[in-house]
This record gives sequence, C-alpha cells and structure tokens, in this order.
Amino acid sequence: QVQLVESGGGLVQAGGSLRLSCTASGRTFSSYTMGWFRQAPGKEREFVAAISWSGGNTYYADSVKGRFTIFRDDAKNTVYLQMNSLKPEDTAVYYCAAAMKSPIPIMLYRHARRYDYWGQGTQVTVSS
Repeated sequence: QVQLVESGGGLVQAGGSLRLSCTASGRTFSSYTMGWFRQAPGKEREFVAAISWSGGNTYYADSVKGRFTIFRDDAKNTVYLQMNSLKPEDTAVYYCAAAMKSPIPIMLYRHARRYDYWGQGTQVTVSS
C-alpha cells in the first residue's frame, strides 16, 4: 500500500509559478512510475505529466509542454511538478498518482487506468 500526499497548491497570477510536491509513504518509491493529473470544475480528469521509475523518461501533455517540468527525488520519496508561465486554464485540482514499474513506454502512462494509487489532490488557481 502506498499513500500519496500532495502539497504546494495555491493562488497565483497568470504568468507566475508554483511547485507542487507529492510525497509517498513506504520504502519502494523508486519502484513506481509517477504521474500528475488535473481536473477542472465540470471537466474530466486529464493527464499532465509522468516520470518513469528510473527518472530517465518523462512525458507531458501538449498543453503543458515547455512550461511544466516533472522530476523526482527518490531519497525524499517525492515527485515534483514545477509549473511556470501559468495560465488561467491551468486552474484545477492537481492529483499525483503512482504505478508499479513496468516495461511499457512512458507515453502509455497518460492513461489514468495505468495507476494503482492516487493522492487526495491540491487546488491550483490561476487568476487573470
């Protein structure tokens, strides 16, 4: 069992930056591919970014590519999402998720069904 706790959300003006953190319980964090998803009011949950268990591969949604960066620190059992040049359309609840490592291509982790564990979410609000 893995428990995920997100933090770092808040209110920011358009063009600003935020860094989200997701800390996992347990001693096997390095065995998990990690992902970030988001859900805006009235919309379905959508993929944002994923990082492989080794940290060597990342994948981003087109809407955030070049603005967001996902990275991990296995010593701290934490995955981060650095969000720059934020836009009002980035407003959503952001969730992190963990999936047991497998040999499938990182791009397949854009599908929520690949993940085994989810955090409770953290709100990000970008004002115009």
